[in-house]
Amino acid sequence: MNASAPVSALHHVTAISGPAARNVRFYTNVLGLRLVKKTVNFDDPGTYHLYYGDEAGRPGSILTFFAWDHVAPGRLGVGETSRTSFRVPRASIGWWTQRFVEAAVAHKAPFVRFGEATLAFKDPGGLSLALVGVEGAEGEAAWASENVPAEHAIRGFHGVTLLLRDAVPTGEILSNVFGQRKIAREGAVTRFEAGEEAYGRYVDLHAAGDFLAGRLGGGSVHHVAFRAADDAAQAEMARKLVAEHRIGVTEQKDRNYFRSVYFREPGGVLFEIATDQPGFAVDEPADTLGQALKLPAQFEALRSRIEEGLPALV
Repeated sequence: MNASAPVSALHHVTAISGPAARNVRFYTNVLGLRLVKKTVNFDDPGTYHLYYGDEAGRPGSILTFFAWDHVAPGRLGVGETSRTSFRVPRASIGWWTQRFVEAAVAHKAPFVRFGEATLAFKDPGGLSLALVGVEGAEGEAAWASENVPAEHAIRGFHGVTLLLRDAVPTGEILSNVFGQRKIAREGAVTRFEAGEEAYGRYVDLHAAGDFLAGRLGGGSVHHVAFRAADDAAQAEMARKLVAEHRIGVTEQKDRNYFRSVYFREPGGVLFEIATDQPGFAVDEPADTLGQALKLPAQFEALRSRIEEGLPALV
C-alpha cells in the first residue's frame, strides 16, 4: 500500500439488466434492497438508470442498472467483473439459501472463500452475485423491507472479483492510486483491502491467463466505481494515474448525486472515481428516495415524452 494514497473502497457498481420491472421486483422483493433513485441514463434518456442500496443510499451499498428490455446477453471473460458480493450477517447464510430455494433463484451450495461463508447466485438477467457471511454485521443498521427482516438484511457491498489475464498491473493501481493493500491469496485469486471501511472494502483479482475476452451485454458489469472523499481527493487520484501510470482519465462529469471521472485500468475493466457528495437526498427527501422519477436538468423539458416512453415498473 502507498502510505500517501487516500484509501478508497467501493462507491458503486453499475451493471446491465434486461426488463426494468423484472429488475425492480428481484432487487426490492427478493433481495430486500431499497430503490433509492429512479432516473434515466445520461447518454440514453429513454432507458432507466435504477439505483439500489441501503436505507440512505450510502457509498459502498449502491448497485445500479441500465435497464434495456431487449439487450443481448453478455459473455463473461477477462477484462470484466466476474462477481459482485454483498455482506450479510454470518448466521444468515442458511436463511438466504432457503429463501433462494423458495424463490427459485439460481444459486450454488454455500462454500468457503478466504475463510468466509459464501453463497453465489445469479439475478434474472444473469448477473453473477454472492452473499458473504460477515462476523459482526448483525450489529450494523439495516434496511428492513416487507420481505427481508432486518436481522437477515444485506449490509452493503463486501467486494468485487475482477477476471484478468494478469493481476499485477491492476494490483499496482489498487495499491498506488486507491491506497489498498494486498492481504491474502487463495489459488489464482489475490485479495486487496481498503482499510477498515465496512462497505465495499475488498477487491479480488483473479488471474486467468489466456482466457477468452469478455463481451459486454445483459448480466455484465459495466463499470466499478471507487470512492473519493471530495474533488481534491479525486483530482489527486487522477493525477497519479496520468503522471505515474500513464493512464488517461476523462474530464469530471456531474452525475447529480456524485461527480465522476473514468479510466480503463490495465486489465481492461472500466473504473470510475466518484465523490461521496452530494448524495441521493440532493433532489428528494431521504424518506421518499426512489419513489419519483428524477431527471437530469437537461432532460426536464422532455419529461412528458420520456415518461411516456419508459416501461411501467409494476
